[in-house]
Amino acid sequence: MPPKNLLAALALAALGLPALAAPPAYEAAPAPAPTAQQAKMKTCNARAKEGGLKGDERKAFMKNCLSASKQEKQQAKMKTCNADAGKQGLKGDERKAFMKECLSNKPAG
Repeated sequence: MPPKNLLAALALAALGLPALAAPPAYEAAPAPAPTAQQAKMKTCNARAKEGGLKGDERKAFMKNCLSASKQEKQQAKMKTCNADAGKQGLKGDERKAFMKECLSNKPAG
């Protein structure tokens, strides 16, 4: 390489070095915290991967895993409604009507 080209290459390299070494002029904002649904999705994905599930098995597992909290909420509601009906001493049709109303979250009409 002729000295002229070598000097030009060194000069260009020297100009580019400070830009490479300098930290960025801004800091990236921290990622927002995952939502409850995103956290649940991450957990369910990890469990499916651990189980080596694929295809339809994985799809069924994910559906069940992601809807688990809905089932838990319904079970908790059932428990509360049963306790309330018991406190009121309701039996038979009166209890059925109370339970239907309590579980549907609709006011008596």
